[in-house]
Amino acid sequence: MAVILAIDQGTTGTTVLAVDRAGSVVGRAYREIEQHYPQPGWVEHDPEEIWRSVQATVDEALQAGGLAASDVAGIGITNQRETVVLWDRESGVPVHRAIVWQCRRTAPACQSLRDGGYESFIRERSGLVIDPYFSGTKIAWLLDHVSGARERAETGELAVGTIDSWLIWKLTGGRVHATEPTNASRTQLFRIDERRWDAELCELVGVPAAVLPEVRPSGGVFGMSDPDAVGFETPVAAAMGDQQAALYGQGCWAPGQAKCTYGTGAFLLVHTGDEVVPSQHGLLTTVACGARGAAAYALEGSIFIAGAAVQWLRDELGLVESAAETEELARSLESNDGVYFVPAFVGLGAPHWLAEARGTLVGLTRGSGPGHLARAALEAMAYSAYDLMEAMAADWGHPVRELRADGGAAENNWLMQFQADVAGIPVGRPAVVETTALGTAGLAGLSTGYWSDPGELGEVQKLDRQFEPAFSDEERERLLRGWRRAIRAAAAWAAAGTE
Repeated sequence: MAVILAIDQGTTGTTVLAVDRAGSVVGRAYREIEQHYPQPGWVEHDPEEIWRSVQATVDEALQAGGLAASDVAGIGITNQRETVVLWDRESGVPVHRAIVWQCRRTAPACQSLRDGGYESFIRERSGLVIDPYFSGTKIAWLLDHVSGARERAETGELAVGTIDSWLIWKLTGGRVHATEPTNASRTQLFRIDERRWDAELCELVGVPAAVLPEVRPSGGVFGMSDPDAVGFETPVAAAMGDQQAALYGQGCWAPGQAKCTYGTGAFLLVHTGDEVVPSQHGLLTTVACGARGAAAYALEGSIFIAGAAVQWLRDELGLVESAAETEELARSLESNDGVYFVPAFVGLGAPHWLAEARGTLVGLTRGSGPGHLARAALEAMAYSAYDLMEAMAADWGHPVRELRADGGAAENNWLMQFQADVAGIPVGRPAVVETTALGTAGLAGLSTGYWSDPGELGEVQKLDRQFEPAFSDEERERLLRGWRRAIRAAAAWAAAGTE
């Protein structure tokens, strides 16, 4: 049986799926990786541990599916974005642990860029805001803090890359140093309109061009896997950052299609086709993929707290024993009775951007109970996603016309129906919820001829269920007015703290 292997290298672990022609997962394996916190606010991974986890999960996924190495028709990679590795080109040995996307050590460097007045320039060229989240200042930190690294980088002795680059290097036995546009667009060094490394951005951030990988299309053969690395030779045929891979895996290949991944936080992306759309509402402009893997564009917004609010109800308040119980509690009420919860535990992100805001619960009465809190936490996810869609429509001039949902909270039928109701658009949930891995498997399959065309691939991206909006315009607007009022209450609390 021929299969495509999807390597999904995430922040907390590595998953490998073996996907057959019908889009079914016939083999699966997972390994956790250790998180390292050398100082408060610093987060690191061991790149060699990441690579060992990939080798192990490839073997285990094949064993789980009763597959032979000769069954693998191609490999696709998807990865945690913005995390960077610096390694020696000759030995292939990392010179430092990987700096993880969550790490805040480069906050002073980012502040220096802001103080220098470079925010508009960086946003215009890269589509990104200045923040330690992104890769460029991480690379510069490594070059400045590893002894001799900057000099060695400038002479071409060292290589740097996001996790896709590191895995492509390791899979091909050190023969290929490459990345692709969705990951490159998260570095602050990549000019997204021309899809190339930008010399002025590199100079500004302090990263020499000699250390950077070649940028190749997301879909296409990067090289052949080395038998000494994974035990077999097959094309490494796709790579994408995790959120863009989920967008692709949901079949969102056309302008106006969007996906939201409801996890601890939530990521919402809308495909904008060939149009680079600058944001006036705190969204990110990023590179996505077209149907055959050619570079396209998207607007992206992040919700800091989504499923984490339900975890708070479970772990800190003890209102539920499992997240699934919130669906029954929400269904027990005919309405929210005016109770709203703004889960701003770490501030509010796009489009509100209130760093000082904190969790705010409003509208409580003597009759409010656990059902109201559970429902309010679920409603907050839907309202927050709607706020992002509204900001995207304002930036782009076109409404989001359909939404695909994935992530753990997407299993909640009540939430998915409420999302459709409050957004006024259909919400589709896929049959295979691991859309990140399915996305890179699909693109690798197209690149190797495993699937003949995007239409054939689209047939395997089946929906489990589609939720159609049922609210009247009056009901939608009434609920959204209440949410906006709750946001204003959270903003007032934040403002009062500065008086």
